[in-house]
Amino acid sequence: MASLTSPFVSPILLLLASNVFMTLAWYGHLKFKAAPLSVVILVSWGIAFFEYCLAVPANRIGHAVYGAAELKTIQEIITLLVFAVFSVVVLKEQLSWNHAIGFSLIAAGAFFIFQGRAA
Repeated sequence: MASLTSPFVSPILLLLASNVFMTLAWYGHLKFKAAPLSVVILVSWGIAFFEYCLAVPANRIGHAVYGAAELKTIQEIITLLVFAVFSVVVLKEQLSWNHAIGFSLIAAGAFFIFQGRAA
């Protein structure tokens, strides 16, 4: 079992945490539509700062064992998962079959990205 500090595991955990912050920064304000846009932008930037504090080390650590395309692919899959949960739980928006198919196609693309690793 890989350690949480392993360069294979820690980037994934850091990217997961960073995506929680980024999803809050990008979509959290949708719950507060009465807030002025200027305030929303400043608050979102503040939240995004923490995303960068996690994403940059995740990519630096992860690049020791993953290629840049693999890191980006991991980040995108995590983004979709975090967004799907956020959309349903926080925004109360249901995901439909077409979302599931689209996300599945993206996951299939991720599968092929990592197939190059085995070659």
